[in-house]
Amino acid sequence: MSVSVSKRQYKNFGNCIFLDNGIISLGVTVDVGPRIIYFSLSGKENVLFEDISRRFTEPAGEYGCWVAYGGHRIWCAPEVNPETYYPDNGSVSYSVSEKELILTPPVTPFGKEFTIIVEMDESAPVVKLTHKIKNISENDAEFAPWSVTSLSDGGVCMIPVNTDKRGYLPNRVMSLWDYSDIYDSRFRMSNSEVRIRQDCFIRKAFKAGFNLEDGFAAYAVKDQIFAKCIPEYKDVCYPDYSCNFEVYTNNLFLECELLGEKRRYACGEEAVLTEQWCLLDNSGNAEPSDMMDDIGCRIKELIN
Repeated sequence: MSVSVSKRQYKNFGNCIFLDNGIISLGVTVDVGPRIIYFSLSGKENVLFEDISRRFTEPAGEYGCWVAYGGHRIWCAPEVNPETYYPDNGSVSYSVSEKELILTPPVTPFGKEFTIIVEMDESAPVVKLTHKIKNISENDAEFAPWSVTSLSDGGVCMIPVNTDKRGYLPNRVMSLWDYSDIYDSRFRMSNSEVRIRQDCFIRKAFKAGFNLEDGFAAYAVKDQIFAKCIPEYKDVCYPDYSCNFEVYTNNLFLECELLGEKRRYACGEEAVLTEQWCLLDNSGNAEPSDMMDDIGCRIKELIN
């Protein structure tokens, strides 16, 4: 097999570049963003959120209004306005080779240059994403790279909880935001995993962060399982009380968010954050209690 590349209009997102290896298909916006706006197994529905009605927006002061669009994006942490919500509504520069798609939006007025590199496996339902944020300002800048994946409604996110024995030292971190209700019906935690559901009938937002050390989290939706495979959890400073993985949900979508090390970057220095995506068939949209062990084994077979 090989990866085919095409450019076409997709819904109201303008021109998009699509990659397809006969097993999975992935589409990225190039008139705005960029956003990875489409990801699915062949013959199945998109697992990513598409904000066709432009319902999720955020004012950004003198810069106008940021539009979510949906799908996957790269940000800087911590979250601040207006920098975080600087509107990325301009055309994206891109290049395509046999192995990768490189996407670079215009530089921001806050001295940041963003790049996303997409590499699709030729014969497996696996995609590698490399995110780069270069400090092009004249001064040092403190931030963490932050990749945000907005997923379609109606699914459930499953996050392994660290079970390592560490004696007198703690082994689990969980951060909650002021709007996160610990009794929220979408949130369930056991000694081995956390499950957070997306519910179209609950408008109130919920967000939680974790020290994800098992290497992946999964989202079951539309007869597929989306797995976000992440780097090793390291002894570094992560944002939000040292969380490298966060989940946000509202009545429209659910986000799986990966965070890198928070530190100072000198002028010209680049932050790099890499992850892999896998898509597994889940006909019937099953959610058995022992799904995480099975998902973990299937993921290891694909990415190793």
